[in-house]
Amino acid sequence: MTSAALPGSPATCCEEFARVSRRGLLGGALALAGTATAIGSAVVTASPARAASAGSVLVVLSLRGAADGLSLVVPHGDPVYYEARPRIAVPAASLVAKDDMFGLHPNLAPLLPLWRSGRLAAVHATGLPAPNRSHFAAMEEVEDANPGSAARQGWLNRLIGTDANHSPLQAVNLGGGVLPTSLYGDEPVMSTGSVDAVSIPGDDKWDTKGGRVRSLHTLWDGESGPLGRAVGSAFSAVKSFGPARETPDRAASYPRSDLGRALAEVARVVRGDVGVEVVTVDQGDWDMHSDLGTLEWGRMKRNAEDLAASIAAFFADLGGLASKVTLVTISEFGRRVVENDSTGLDHGYGNVMLLAGAGVKGGKYYGTWPGLANTLDADLLVTTDYRSVLAEVVSTRFGASTAKVFPGFRPESVGVMTSL
Repeated sequence: MTSAALPGSPATCCEEFARVSRRGLLGGALALAGTATAIGSAVVTASPARAASAGSVLVVLSLRGAADGLSLVVPHGDPVYYEARPRIAVPAASLVAKDDMFGLHPNLAPLLPLWRSGRLAAVHATGLPAPNRSHFAAMEEVEDANPGSAARQGWLNRLIGTDANHSPLQAVNLGGGVLPTSLYGDEPVMSTGSVDAVSIPGDDKWDTKGGRVRSLHTLWDGESGPLGRAVGSAFSAVKSFGPARETPDRAASYPRSDLGRALAEVARVVRGDVGVEVVTVDQGDWDMHSDLGTLEWGRMKRNAEDLAASIAAFFADLGGLASKVTLVTISEFGRRVVENDSTGLDHGYGNVMLLAGAGVKGGKYYGTWPGLANTLDADLLVTTDYRSVLAEVVSTRFGASTAKVFPGFRPESVGVMTSL
């Protein structure tokens, strides 16, 4: 169990999460250095690129820092919830999309149109098969999704590997230049801070005669080694990514936040139709050991509002193209049932997953509720392995073999997705 923050301490993440963020940036950069070529601020791994229309698009939104699922989807029908959280519990009267047991945090109200139209669902009491309260280890375990294996390959990299005609444009990490573990592996992918950053350095308005790019081709086109192939792949990927760069930027209709900016970029990629099928984005600052707050103040209020407004803007921006896009939220673990002395919550176990968009059987809460315990070290128990939820998305939206994406795992039926 992690220790509670001292009363009155600053609203910062725990030291481990801060170290994970710094270590992830450094480790990711080093890992990519041997296998990828930087193009502007984008990273493209070595493989010939091709542009092809995507029939289905999966957006995996990671809530970094361990979001409190009991605040996002509140079990108001379980009396222990209110006993364990006398100051920070969300009042039942304030919840939206409420049934006899659950309701959404009121700041998730922008998602109600998706819920009412049957395109948003929640699966509660999800998580890893065994508790893991280390941010670093839990992120690795969740995104690798292959317990016991020493292979450096994430579940999304295995997913795109089921396509024999794979290209680097098939999977993109947006919002930062570091690949998440879920995308790391043998299959080529892209990572970029923005759509406009996918460009050849020097290919700009100042190079009026194209001499710089010609010089790069002269230097690299004859190289047959790994670095030469990587540069050739990068040239091809940048060229094929052109339609996305030419797609209008509608960021003004999104929240002015990192998540809003990232999802606006994802929408540009989808509208550009360059063959991207898998996209990863992050929303950080969910490690709320202190100052989680109430409906009037605090970090949960702000994060939930940003999450809902950004997702709502994303699906509105997509318009008719939303019919092929499925968004899933995931977090490394949940928070304790009992609040601490700093109006926050320490590291826990079970959590909630939100699914929105194509194929989702929405307007409903899924999962088996285990009940809560009002003790100091109480966790929400996990009754649905998170891989069962992801496996349902993988099989229904992509027709992929869940045995290849999640080796050695037998998914249980969740029922949250419709078949192809």
